[in-house]
Parts: sequence; structure tokens; C-alpha cells
Amino acid sequence: MRSKTEKRVSRQGAGEGVVSGLERIRQLLLPMVAGMAATKKDLMDWVKDVGLEALKALFEADATVIAGPKGRHRPQDRTHHWWGSTATELPFGGRRIRVERPRVRSRSGKETALPSVARFQAEDPLPERVLNQIVLGVSTRGYGASLEPSPPGVRTRGTSKSAASRHLVERMGTKMRDYLSRRLDEVKLVALMIDGIEVARQTVVVALGISEDGTKTPLGLWQGSTENAVLCTSLLQDLLGRGLKLEGKVLCVIDGGKGIRKAIDDVLGDLAVVQRCQLHKRRNLKDHLPKSRQAHVDRVMREAYGSARAETARKSLRSLLSWLESNGHEDAAGSLREGMEETLTVLKLDLSPTLRRSLATTNAIENCLGTVRRVSRNVKRWKGGAMVRRWTAIGLVTAQKRFRRIKGHRDLHQLVAALRPKQSAENVA
Repeated sequence: MRSKTEKRVSRQGAGEGVVSGLERIRQLLLPMVAGMAATKKDLMDWVKDVGLEALKALFEADATVIAGPKGRHRPQDRTHHWWGSTATELPFGGRRIRVERPRVRSRSGKETALPSVARFQAEDPLPERVLNQIVLGVSTRGYGASLEPSPPGVRTRGTSKSAASRHLVERMGTKMRDYLSRRLDEVKLVALMIDGIEVARQTVVVALGISEDGTKTPLGLWQGSTENAVLCTSLLQDLLGRGLKLEGKVLCVIDGGKGIRKAIDDVLGDLAVVQRCQLHKRRNLKDHLPKSRQAHVDRVMREAYGSARAETARKSLRSLLSWLESNGHEDAAGSLREGMEETLTVLKLDLSPTLRRSLATTNAIENCLGTVRRVSRNVKRWKGGAMVRRWTAIGLVTAQKRFRRIKGHRDLHQLVAALRPKQSAENVA
């Protein structure tokens, strides 16, 4: 038998062999990685050089069309002539660069603008580039460092913190105005989710619409001090004022806030069929219980909400309610009793299991608000309500780009039939 010392020496030798093998692999890979990095840099430099040369060639071609070939005799009826060159600022690679361009002068002494220069200056992609970088998590102070190196020997500007901030405010203001004023006539609403988010100690209430084909659309937002009925009422009235049509009853999924509930009653009335978020109800109930009882109660509620029929779920919840009261958990029992029937709405509508799970909670709008938090996390100094609205709006626009239709969207006809039986019968006929 081998002694312990021999085994230890053997293991050490094996370990040293692995380390030496890794070192050999590293030595082999280092030149390849260095070559790849150098090739990328050379390629980027070549692309930039070619791009600058292409710009200069385009400017020369414009000047030739207007004033004719440079250095050649022109007839007396010519209208323009070459007039030296000047530096012009153009957007390039997320910054502004100064490039030389020819100047063309008319016989009357006025300079004529080159069409390509005017086109590049009119279609400025720089604010959009700044916005995209900030949405990805780059701060305005670090915007310049996030760009590829500028072409050597070319003067640049527009990458400082103040310049990035100006471009950001410009682009965000435009997007916010477009977002908050767009018409909603084409949205065929079948479900509506409303929830609030706190941004810079201010409350912003957001509405997310679900169309008959399962498409999710952020409909609007409204800003105030708290998530009260007045704020939510203003939001709903704004949606109707921008053309949102309710062709029948609509399923309204909410977290249970009293202000949202009252606003829905005041504005939508009998057209609203309310579904209280089951996940919020479970969380609220757990907050009223000691830790030793939370797991049991949550399991009973989860199984109840997973039932196929509303009667079965109601029976389980009432049994749980009696258990809570008999064990002295009066606060938890009151929380369960409050709005219990509205947590069973999707069960009463007889929907498919997948669609029922999608509409039983406010997860869809919670995920949307999560994107708002992520996009605005780098903001350190908030300056007024307009800034809060800008960042919330750009967060919603960013979230919408990644939206998919809700799970179970193929079964949405079941929801339409349950909410609007007459309309569904007419469509079938």
C-alpha cells in the first residue's frame, strides 16, 4: 500500500501538472488575443478613415455639380465658382467632429450650401445616441469614455457631461411629449392594469392596456404626491380624452389600492370588472402573521387560487378565514376578508389556466415599472416634476421595445365572450 506521504506528493505533482498545462495554454492564447485586439483597432481606424474620406468625396462631388470641375475654365454664363474651404461640424460616431469641406460662392457673392452638408446637419443622430447609451446604464459623465476612440488628428466635441445632458433632455423631452399626447383610438382594450411607482419621492401612476390580440401597450402616466383617487381619476380621464374607446366591459387588474379602486368606479362605472392581484393579497396576509404561520397560510392561499373553479377556491379561503379567527389572527383575517371576492374574478370568468394566471396578478405592469427603476437608477440629482415624467416615460418606452404578448393570448376570446356576451354572439353570427 502507498503511504500518505506518497499520496500527498502524487496529488501535488498532479496539481502542478494542471497549473503548468494552464500556463502553456495561456502562453499560446495571449498572442492570439493581442492579435485580435490589434486587428479590431486597425479595422475601426480603417473604417473611420474610409468614412471621413467618403464624406470629403461627397462634399467635393456636390461642389462640382454646382460650380463645375475645380481648376477648369467655365463659360461666362456660369452661376457659381469655387471659393476655398472651411471647417464644418458634423455628427460622427456619437460625437461632433470638424471636417474640411469646399465652399461654393454665387456670382452675387453669397455662399451656397452644399446639399449633403445640409442633409447631415438636419438629420442629427447624436441626441438619440446619447439616449441609447444612458438607457444602457452609462452616466452622462461617462458618455465620452463609452464611445469608440475618435479619428486621430480630428477635432471633436459634444461628449462632455453638460453636452450629453443637453442632448438627453432634448431627446427625452421629445419622446415624452409624443408619448403623452399620442392618440389611443386604435387600441382595442380588453384588460387594463394600473399601478403606481415612486420616483424621487413623487408618485407616478401608470396604465398598461392589453388588446384583444394580447398586445401590451403603456397607455399613459400621471404624476402627483400620493397614489390617491384624484391622481388616478386624472389618469383615466386623460386616456379617454385621447380617444381610448371602451366597446364593452373591461377587466381592470389592480393591486388593491383604495385610490385606484375609487377612480375606476368614478370614471368607468359598470364597465369595469375588477380583479384584485392575488400575489399582493398573499403578501399582505403574510405581513399580518408571525413567521411560524406564514408558510402554511401562503400554501393554502396558493392552492386556493390555483383551483379550477371559483366555488372551490372560495370554500378553501373561507376555511382559512375561520382558522385565522379561531387562532387569534384578527388582522390577518380582516385582510383576507377585504376584497376576497375580487381576487376570484378570473376564476368566475371561466378562462383557460394560462390566461387566468396572466390576469390574476399585476406582474405585467410590475415588470414594466421595474424597467423604469433600472433606467433611472443612475440619476443622482432630480430637478422637479418634469424630470420625473421624462425618465418615467423613457422607461416605459424602453420596456415596450421588449414586450411580448401575454401568455395565453390565444384564449383571449374567452375573456371577450365572458365580458361582452352580446358582442361575442354578434361576431359569431
